[in-house]
Amino acid sequence: MKIFGPVPSRRLGRSLGINNIPPKICTLSCVYCQLGRSLKMTSERQRFFLPEELKKETRAKIEESQAKNEHIDYLTVVPDGEPTLDIHLGQLLEGLNTTGIKTAVITNSTLIDRDDVRADLLKASWVSVKVDAAAEAVWRNVDRPLKSLDYEGIKEGLLLFSREFTGTLATETMLVQEVNDSSEHLRETAAFIALLKPSISYLSIPTRPPAESWAIPPDEPVINEAFHIFSEAGLPCEYLIGYEGNQFSRTGDAIQDLLSITSVHPMREDAVRHLITESGLEWDSVETLVRRGMLTQAVYGDHTFFVRSFKKPSFTEK
Repeated sequence: MKIFGPVPSRRLGRSLGINNIPPKICTLSCVYCQLGRSLKMTSERQRFFLPEELKKETRAKIEESQAKNEHIDYLTVVPDGEPTLDIHLGQLLEGLNTTGIKTAVITNSTLIDRDDVRADLLKASWVSVKVDAAAEAVWRNVDRPLKSLDYEGIKEGLLLFSREFTGTLATETMLVQEVNDSSEHLRETAAFIALLKPSISYLSIPTRPPAESWAIPPDEPVINEAFHIFSEAGLPCEYLIGYEGNQFSRTGDAIQDLLSITSVHPMREDAVRHLITESGLEWDSVETLVRRGMLTQAVYGDHTFFVRSFKKPSFTEK
C-alpha cells in the first residue's frame, strides 16, 4: 500500500503516510529495524514510482478523509526504506505542497551530504533526521551502513542542511543496550546534535521485534540518564518509545496524567508529589504504580526521577 492512514502520530498529529520506496530498499541495515534486515542495500538514487501516480493517490485519499471528516495534519513521506533514494522526491514534495497540507519526511540522513538530496528535503515543512551516534565506529555498529558511505561527509551534510532548512527540524536517536547507550557515547552524540539546533530531539528504543534479537532497549535508568544528558546539551528532548494514549495531556485523572507525562520525559519526585497532592491522592498510589512495574524510579544528579516503565518485548531470532 503506497498511501496509508491517516494515523495518529505523536510527532505529527494526524499523519497520512506516503510510501515512495518498495519494502526494505535502504542504505542501512540497522540492528534494531522492526522490518528486519534490508533486502537490498544501495546508495543509488532511482525512480521507484511515478510521482504523478503518488500525488494522484494521495489526493484521492485526502478527499476520502475529508468526506469522513477526518483531519490530516501532515502528509508524511515515510516508506519501508530510505525515502531520499527516490530520485523524484523533490517533485513529489512539490506536488504534495499544492494540497495546502504540510509535508514531512523521515530520513536516515545517509544521503544528506548530496546537494540534490538537501535541495529536495528543503521542500518539506518538517524533516526528521536520524543521528544514532556521533562516532563513526558506533554508527557502523548500530546502523550497519553500506561500506561506501562517508560518515564525516554525512555529518557535514547534516550541518549544512540545518543551516539551510527553514522548516521544523527534528532529530531521532535510537538507543540500543551496550551499543550506543554509554554515558560517553550519549554526550558525544548530544554535543553533535546540539550543533544542528533542532526544534525537537527524540530518544527512541526498540519496542518491536528487531532485525537482530540481541538489539534490546537500555534499562529505564539509562534512558533517564540519556534524557538528562541531551537536556544538559541544550536540546529540547522527548521520549519516543511507543506509548499510546494522551501523552503529556491533562485529563483530570492524576494517575493517567502521571503515566502520560512520564512516557514523554522523566518527572522529578517533587513534581510528582505536587501533582498527586493537588489531585487529592495519597503517595501510596505512586508506590503502587512502582510495585506494579508501571513506573520506575531513577536517580540522576541530586534528584530522584520517575520514568514510565516500558514493556520488555519478547524478541525472537528471525
